[in-house]
Amino acid sequence: MTKYKLEYIWLDGYTPVPNLRGKTQIKEFDTFPALAELPLWGFDGSSTMQAEGHSSDCVLKPVAIYPDPARTNGALVMCEVMMPDGVTPHSSNKRATILDDPDSWFGFEQEYFFYKDGRPLGFPSDGFPGPQGPYYTGVGYKNVGDIARTLVEEHLDLCLEAGINHEGINAEVAKGQWEFQIFGKGSRTAADQIWMARYLLLRLCEQYGIDIEFHCKPLGDTDWNGSGMHCNFSTKYMREVGGKDYFEALMAAFDKNLMDHIAVYGPDNDKRLTGKHETAPWNKFSYGVADRGASIRVPHSFVANGYKGYLEDRRPNSQGDPYQIASQVLKTIAEVPTADSAKAAA
Repeated sequence: MTKYKLEYIWLDGYTPVPNLRGKTQIKEFDTFPALAELPLWGFDGSSTMQAEGHSSDCVLKPVAIYPDPARTNGALVMCEVMMPDGVTPHSSNKRATILDDPDSWFGFEQEYFFYKDGRPLGFPSDGFPGPQGPYYTGVGYKNVGDIARTLVEEHLDLCLEAGINHEGINAEVAKGQWEFQIFGKGSRTAADQIWMARYLLLRLCEQYGIDIEFHCKPLGDTDWNGSGMHCNFSTKYMREVGGKDYFEALMAAFDKNLMDHIAVYGPDNDKRLTGKHETAPWNKFSYGVADRGASIRVPHSFVANGYKGYLEDRRPNSQGDPYQIASQVLKTIAEVPTADSAKAAA
């Protein structure tokens, strides 16, 4: 029997953005444990905005497990928060109630800033560095500094060793701003992996004395890009059938549900979605081929392939909850009749 270090990870009850939490327990197993072998575990919800002190018990329910690349015999355990009965989802548990489709594909582009002493990494102590332009996909000390690339490369390796479907990295438009991409099949799977990748990044940066700023517009109303979490999505029908008529009906549904999307696409999005800095205004829906100033960017490949493939919703921001984002995308898609559903109704 081997003693395994199980890091139970969950989302707390803070609003509008939950924080990641984690604690470790040691359990013995013959081999790396399967999800079904992991026990429920309690925690003090009064310290995480999920219970009152006079009735503080909450329960962690394991829902996904990954190898922990930073620990010998370690495991990262993604959990849902449950009520004391271990069955009823806590009100803060958004994962338990999302719409899921195992044939849906989601790719999230997570942007963020490295922060040091309250300033973006590479910013002078007063004022600003040179204007945007050379930093996006930049190379060289003057553009990316001396530590950021080390961090993103280590984070990339940690994610790959943990079995997270990490798709790539790049320096972003503002100095000190970077991005990583995660792809998953099914909304829960994709969202679990974004949260786990966020956790690994935060934990990695502890040892360097660097913070991660996920706020979508940390520099306020200045001429610096904000941070998004663009959501690339497709369903089996979009990939295999599609068609121009279906696409136009889909865009009409996204337009109709504009405010439902904005409500779950991350707080303070009005500060980021201004119509500037490659964004569409938060209160107007638009789409366009290869248009990074539209709400939804339509890839050239989508049109060339008979309106089949994936689309990119550019409105979700860097603090958004991927569980709620993916769920809302699927809810809107579900409103649009397909050729199969039309035949069934006939």
